[in-house]
Amino acid sequence: MSEILHASLGRHGRLSDAERRQFALAQRLLPGGALGGNALPDDAKFVFSHGAGGRFWDTSGNEYIDYCLGSGSLFLGHAHPAIVRAVAEQAVKGTHFFAYLNEASLRLAEMFCKLVPCAERVRFTTSGSDSTFHAMRLARAFTGRKKILKFEGAYHGVHDYAQLSTAPKKTAAFPQPQPDTAGIPQEVQDLMLVAPFNDLEETRRIVARHAGELAAVIVEPIQRIIMPKPGFLEGLRELTQSHDVLLILDEVVTGFRYGLGGAQALFGIKPDLATYGKIIGSGLPVGAVAGRADIMDQANPSNKGKPGYVYQNGTLQGHCLGAAAGIAAIETLSAAGVYERVNGLAADLRRALQQIFDRHGMRVLVFGYGSMWHMLFTDREPTSYADVLAADSGSLLRLERELIRQGLFVLPGNRRFVSIAHTERDLEDTLPAIDEACREFLKT
Repeated sequence: MSEILHASLGRHGRLSDAERRQFALAQRLLPGGALGGNALPDDAKFVFSHGAGGRFWDTSGNEYIDYCLGSGSLFLGHAHPAIVRAVAEQAVKGTHFFAYLNEASLRLAEMFCKLVPCAERVRFTTSGSDSTFHAMRLARAFTGRKKILKFEGAYHGVHDYAQLSTAPKKTAAFPQPQPDTAGIPQEVQDLMLVAPFNDLEETRRIVARHAGELAAVIVEPIQRIIMPKPGFLEGLRELTQSHDVLLILDEVVTGFRYGLGGAQALFGIKPDLATYGKIIGSGLPVGAVAGRADIMDQANPSNKGKPGYVYQNGTLQGHCLGAAAGIAAIETLSAAGVYERVNGLAADLRRALQQIFDRHGMRVLVFGYGSMWHMLFTDREPTSYADVLAADSGSLLRLERELIRQGLFVLPGNRRFVSIAHTERDLEDTLPAIDEACREFLKT
């Protein structure tokens, strides 16, 4: 305990011997000293200790306001009492019974299908990546076609079909994809097509040219930080229907964030299939594929061995702890005024941040919708991935690192989130930290 230092926002040089040893251990045992594909610079990195509400602490005792929130999973915040209680009560009954029926998953399925407009059937998975992978397989089997169209700059997970043109360094000649990682066979790349988000005319041309081999179009209704133009999603729905191509709505981020009906209800778009993750598990590994009964029923296990059967399984899918967390999350978000409050707080934050950047004469634009907020060094809100590429990413990275040093945790180069657990005090403490980050940024 003697090594735990006084807690305040950000590190500011406060690094305990214990955390220093943890960094060394990570470097020795983990590739790049990281658990996944993201790592912070040495002067901004930390080791998580614990979290509560909209904040967390590192193992040196330093405090941070969290706007990353488990990459959007923790819409209810850290250690929400309802989630903690639900998981604890389920844990004493049993944590896992393999992918067979259990009470908690059945109850969650019933709630889910009542809330999600397209959900005639649902199959649980363990992540958003699992969900998009299985949705694509279902689409291919249903249509008998091989190719999937996605949009440039969209993220649909970590599998080979998804890791194409997610973050290309330059825009490509459509519809050819660019691999984001080594290890993806050319044969897989040849099965994916890419179109520019918000460009309905170019998408129409690509779909018309490839309709005979196209199984589905997969789209994030809000692509990373880019809002759909009026009519784009509606036009996409009409386009896919006219060519007998399935529409997959990737609601891994938007599901339950924009109301209990998600982006489907928000935009009035009913896809053939939809994919989920993040909020539905509230920090536990839960995802889902939902959609039309005739498509989903291809995964009916009684049809094993028959033509058209689609295998969809996972050791932990429908696991009790995740289902219990999902039930508690839906019940919590069903309370009156929850969405109005968090959206209002996020709007206040966006306005206040813009005022600070303007006061410092910085060419930073703050934007976003609902509980998400974003910032770019640009003059206008992006409507395409090309617009994102055109922004000053180097300056943004420098500013984001300074925000983390000041105790505001953001995932560099990505979206920022406000949770229902964030408070007015969190907002009040954020603003001077932003102001100091700007001062430090302008010194360099």
